[in-house]
Amino acid sequence: MPKELQIPNRETKLLLDELEQILDLPGDVVEFGCYEGDTSILLAGVLRNNPDKWLYLYDSFEGLPEKSAEDNSADGWRFKAGELKASPDTVRHKFKKYALPDPVIVKSWFNGLSDSDLPSEISFALLDGDFYESIKTSFDLVAPKLVSGGKIIVHDFRNAELPGAGVAVNEFLEKHADEYEFRIAATMAVLIKK
Repeated sequence: MPKELQIPNRETKLLLDELEQILDLPGDVVEFGCYEGDTSILLAGVLRNNPDKWLYLYDSFEGLPEKSAEDNSADGWRFKAGELKASPDTVRHKFKKYALPDPVIVKSWFNGLSDSDLPSEISFALLDGDFYESIKTSFDLVAPKLVSGGKIIVHDFRNAELPGAGVAVNEFLEKHADEYEFRIAATMAVLIKK
């Protein structure tokens, strides 16, 4: 693995370990909120020897949306609408640089996506939309397509700067607790479909 692709921290290693555990399941891999594609590259590295699994990346590439009431936090003052703006071309360039298969990149706000924008089956979903509405919408899109044994990982579940992510996870689990196993890995929520 090139030096630039070394796992940067414990949380990222945990994320990739979770992905490796579902490689024998049917279904593709989706990432909601890819920003500049750094995590996407690492996901693609794990999938490199699994040509039957496609990687789908979803992002507005317009930066963060407006916050909802669930996102308000004194710690999260620096996260404002329009921040974290990126370009799909930046992501494509990184995939080319590391000679990884092109992902499917969909430029859209999550609430502008429809069922047909997603693969028919999902085995692994990384939800990294930061804010409440983004995570809630991602759940609505992914959950109906998640295969048995498939995983949904929610980044920032335990992040005081981004409390909306945790609120969205807790609301989802209130409605679907009997359908998912749940655990916490570092700051991430891990949901496994029964």
